[in-house]
Amino acid sequence: MGFEVWPEAIELGELFNEHGYELALVGGPVRDLLLQRPSHDLDFCTSARPEEFEPILRKWGHGFWDMGRKFGTLGAMKRRADGSEIGVEVTTYRSDTYDPDSRKPEVNYGDSLEGDLSRRDFTVNAMALRVPQCEFVDPFGGANDLNKKILRTPVDPTQSFDDDPLRMMRAVRFVAQLGFRIEPETAEAITRMVDRIEIVSAERVRDELTKLLLSDNPRAGLEALVESGLADIVLPELPALQLELDEHHRHKDVFEHTLMVLDRAIALETDDDGPVPRPDLTLRLAALMHDVGKPKTRRFEPGGKVSFHRHDLVGAKLTRKRLKALRFDHHVVEDVTDLVALHLRFHGYIDEPWTDSAVRRYVRDAGHLYHRLNRLTRADATTQNKRKARMFAEAMDDMEARVIELKKREDIDAIRPDLNGNEIIEILGVEPGPIVGQAYKHMLEYRLDHGPAEHEDAVEELKRWYAEEQAEK
Repeated sequence: MGFEVWPEAIELGELFNEHGYELALVGGPVRDLLLQRPSHDLDFCTSARPEEFEPILRKWGHGFWDMGRKFGTLGAMKRRADGSEIGVEVTTYRSDTYDPDSRKPEVNYGDSLEGDLSRRDFTVNAMALRVPQCEFVDPFGGANDLNKKILRTPVDPTQSFDDDPLRMMRAVRFVAQLGFRIEPETAEAITRMVDRIEIVSAERVRDELTKLLLSDNPRAGLEALVESGLADIVLPELPALQLELDEHHRHKDVFEHTLMVLDRAIALETDDDGPVPRPDLTLRLAALMHDVGKPKTRRFEPGGKVSFHRHDLVGAKLTRKRLKALRFDHHVVEDVTDLVALHLRFHGYIDEPWTDSAVRRYVRDAGHLYHRLNRLTRADATTQNKRKARMFAEAMDDMEARVIELKKREDIDAIRPDLNGNEIIEILGVEPGPIVGQAYKHMLEYRLDHGPAEHEDAVEELKRWYAEEQAEK
């Protein structure tokens, strides 16, 4: 076949062969082998039952696991001479039957490699390599589809997606990951059957969407997600953007603008040593969701103008609701929501540079999202007017430079009042209570406005504020 097979696969195949069992490398690793893409984990299927091949796997590797035993799957790790590790999973030939109301199959053991391959999602994942003899098995023309860069189901697509609707999400994910297109008959079946995705758990949908977004080309996958109709169910805020004209007339609609912002945000990610290492799920989700508030806030103004006032805040609420529904991690939900809420915050700087106080507030409000927020803001500036684009970039450069200078003089990443709660209680001679919280808040605002203060100056300001508060009562 003209490719080099992993020595661990050959070694394991020889052990199974010695015991009279068939073993074949299957699915993604075979596809990636033909594409000359790296693969860190190897999937096999075998004629042996789990109880028969378990001793072989335990002897061959280490770190044995059996979480998939009820599906006929066992796994192990193999340590290489260079200290690296490779993971393998071995599954008995299967012939699944599905309950129409669930994507969980009733697992039946099969008796042939070809039968096992027929139950896989796409032809490019339905190829196998028998080991140790390295016999290539391709009953459904996967290699030809791989060469044409198309996604096609091994069996009738209606049956395939009816059996397991998650395969529809996997199709659009592979469009992003592999740069393939969905074959017309398969694409038509997805469009007809999109409602079937509703039986799939939110967690499974989330995982596929995450893999799509973290791919090298999420734009293509998102376009396929919308075109197929899947987005109408799993991420309806996205196709809704197609209904909104871009108010600046730079793009045909807000969806197209959103894809450009996502592309630009990805380009601004850093290497592992930078502040936003690629691929960054939080930044990419924020770019995807930053304008979802526009459909609900559209207003037609005099003179034919269109406005989207407060779309940042409305969009933040919609983002929180959608990401929670998709069962994203709490921290991801909060961070992406905050970025959407803050994504217009910088725009006032362009017309009139901020005071040091305003810069401190920007850094405080952005918190640990500061570098992501700046990248999202830069990505969102998609104007084709070169003069405006240059002015925006220079303004952002200027603000970032001021932050660096302020950080040299003070710790603006963790701004606190110059007096803590205990000091406030002692200086004012008050009991713990609401007045202490009010004083603390005032001193924080004083710190933001004026920067670090000498202790005596801070005490004097606290006493001045307290005197005014008492005089008003």
